[in-house]
Amino acid sequence: MTTFLAFPHAVGSGVVDLGWLLGWLPAAFLALALRGATARRAACVAFLAAWLAHFGVFHWIYVVTVRYGHAPVAVGVLASAALALYPAFFFAGFGAVWARRNAGPMPLFAGAALWVVLDHARSFVATGFPWALLGYTQHQNTALLGWASVTGVYGLTFFAALGGLALAAAWRGERRRAAWALAVLVAAHGVGWILGAAGDDPEVGASVRVAVAQGNIDQGSKWSPQAAEQTLAVYEALSRRAADQGAELIVWPETAVPGSPDVSEGLRQRLESLAAETGASLVVGAVGWEGWGDDARVFDSAFVWTPTGEGPPRYDKSHLVPFGEYVPLRAVLGRWLGAVARGIAPLDVAAGAAPRSRTLVGPMTVGTPICYELLFPDLVRRFVDDGAEFLLGLTNDAWYGRTGAPHQFMAITALRSAENRVWTARAANTGVSGFIDARGRVRAASRIFERAVLVADVPRRPRPVGGSFYTRHGNLFAIGCWIAVAWHFGAARFVRRGLRRPGGNR
Repeated sequence: MTTFLAFPHAVGSGVVDLGWLLGWLPAAFLALALRGATARRAACVAFLAAWLAHFGVFHWIYVVTVRYGHAPVAVGVLASAALALYPAFFFAGFGAVWARRNAGPMPLFAGAALWVVLDHARSFVATGFPWALLGYTQHQNTALLGWASVTGVYGLTFFAALGGLALAAAWRGERRRAAWALAVLVAAHGVGWILGAAGDDPEVGASVRVAVAQGNIDQGSKWSPQAAEQTLAVYEALSRRAADQGAELIVWPETAVPGSPDVSEGLRQRLESLAAETGASLVVGAVGWEGWGDDARVFDSAFVWTPTGEGPPRYDKSHLVPFGEYVPLRAVLGRWLGAVARGIAPLDVAAGAAPRSRTLVGPMTVGTPICYELLFPDLVRRFVDDGAEFLLGLTNDAWYGRTGAPHQFMAITALRSAENRVWTARAANTGVSGFIDARGRVRAASRIFERAVLVADVPRRPRPVGGSFYTRHGNLFAIGCWIAVAWHFGAARFVRRGLRRPGGNR
């Protein structure tokens, strides 16, 4: 239950977000539950606890599959349960290893490092699904948030796990171990404040007036040919409202346009005309298309039109959603399963080449991660490392309905800004849309399922001001945790065995 409550959830017309307080408890309760257990039993207990917790967190998968994927109710329940198995296997590994090596003064720190290792592995094993990592519970902890620019979200995971393991140690009367961990946590908060304050240095480069358009188009009808004209009219009207407020750059959400400018000359000319009329550059989520017949490929893309014509080449989403945008092992599984996002085209979505930034009007360079890509810290940092001065996050959270998922995704996006020390303008079809500053603080946010335009002056932050230690060096902290865990739970045991052998203490 604490894991479920540690992440944002929609309650009525509001949001309950208690992660800053409850994010310390999952590791504490798990450590207490594993006390005295054998490795096998600990693995089973951790697996079951994690599966139940994430089954609750991932309840929104039911909405995706049943309401919008038109699957039977039983399939929706099974989908949530099946997805929860993914993190459960990693927690089973934590339980097995923790049960073997949790004595002495170091395991609190080694256990926190182990938690980081498993959270990091969730970003790439089987293509990855790093939703509901422990570090995201601390997205409102402004002191610890400063660490993100050095360690990524994994530093926040480390401190949240360390705090939880220390609470468990204190409960068991192991005051010395708990005191060491508490001292480190207090120091970490102080250092985090200093690191975070470094993000308040003077902005380099002029600001750009950016608008995000939230059309609030119903996911169930957005791909209907009858609704296409109405959808375009909505976004055109929102864009004109944004231009009236001085917007120089207007961002539409992922697949906001129910069609492909690569195929429809009329659609392309219409968007070109809108950019010329408003005098603003348009970044538009739409379907990219290449080839014809059996050689056709479709992409989830971001197009750009400037007031003087078409902008740089489109960006194609490079990390796709398994079973959402394509079916893995289609030759085997395709007989029974289809991708949920079938409105785009009757075939799987193709992946783009790689994350890359694009130069828009003049010298302005932006990155445009699309939806699912925002879950992956290493992927997003490559946009900034490639020169992006700020990020434009295009997404379609309508799939999630009125669940906690849109708010959880906003928290995830906030970490991407904090990690790379750049602003993010986030445009979502049904929300949450908004602006996040370079310290990961949400400066403005829309309500979900409302039509809205938000406008803000976004500072351009070229490197080195935009682009943190994490941007330049990636997951060094996580790699360090891998090394520490390998030593503490593996290599150190063999060294100690060697020292205990006759003649080993020379």
